[in-house]
Amino acid sequence: MLFMFPGQGSQKIGMGKDLYDVFSSARDVFQEVDEAISFNLSDLIFFGSDDDLKLTENAQPALMAVSMAFVNVLKKDFSLDISKKARFFAGHSLGEYSALCAAGVISLADTARLLRIRGLAMASACPNGGSMAAIIGLNLEVVEKILAELKDNNFAELDRAEKSVLQVANDNSSGQIVISGHRVAVEKAMAKFKEYGAKMTVGLDVSGPFHSELMEAAVEPLKKALGSVVFSFPVRPIISNVTAKAESDNFEQLLLRQLVSRVRWRESMMFAAENSITEAVEIGSGKVLAGLMKRIAPSVECQNVNSLEAAEDFCKKI
Repeated sequence: MLFMFPGQGSQKIGMGKDLYDVFSSARDVFQEVDEAISFNLSDLIFFGSDDDLKLTENAQPALMAVSMAFVNVLKKDFSLDISKKARFFAGHSLGEYSALCAAGVISLADTARLLRIRGLAMASACPNGGSMAAIIGLNLEVVEKILAELKDNNFAELDRAEKSVLQVANDNSSGQIVISGHRVAVEKAMAKFKEYGAKMTVGLDVSGPFHSELMEAAVEPLKKALGSVVFSFPVRPIISNVTAKAESDNFEQLLLRQLVSRVRWRESMMFAAENSITEAVEIGSGKVLAGLMKRIAPSVECQNVNSLEAAEDFCKKI
């Protein structure tokens, strides 16, 4: 069984509150996260504004906290330790930190601190501006071909005074690719993708050009934070965003590389399916990853644990 943890964009006000209201094991998670980052994140998650929650430095630890609240409730209140059911863990971008926490590699408090630092570093890494866009209906090969043509033309329509960065940030599925880079380059590329038959191009509401070389300034702050963290051997391997393979060590370097590298999610899920995974469970807010898995590997049965009711249903089926 594969346990998956969501990334940024899955956040919503009120997520996890049904667990918080019922189980002390969930409240313990939220309280530990609040204390670790010296900020009342729980109050923001349950009662704050969408604009504040979507800020990268808030969304990242918030989504992790909700995922880990579900993990803790499953273990302590439903007697279901997911590490004993898992063959692999995986998480999309920040979700990889949730996966590492669930696999016992990093403590909950350290995970919260790392994500707070990571979020702040990512938000401030590109002060001159950058953006991301989802390209729907084209596969990775076509998207990379178009990007290569734009680079060969030296971004002829753009300002030559500045080298424009434009690259694949997320390979989410065969028909959903996310690009990242300087804002003008992304906007021009969106028009080009439409010429090549993209069904849709959607600008993403994010605070920076994540998973691109423009995140290089975020590497040093994260490296410093990672240097103070104790990494343990995982109870089960993690399918890395960077390698799209099962990993059991070298997580510090993988997390640093992840900042400036594409999220190889399609390949990661193909790796899981090719290694006899027939069931995948997404734990935390939303259901994005289960939806992607249905497109990548339709034979894999997917389930979401994103509410108290869903957690109860999962425990009945397991």
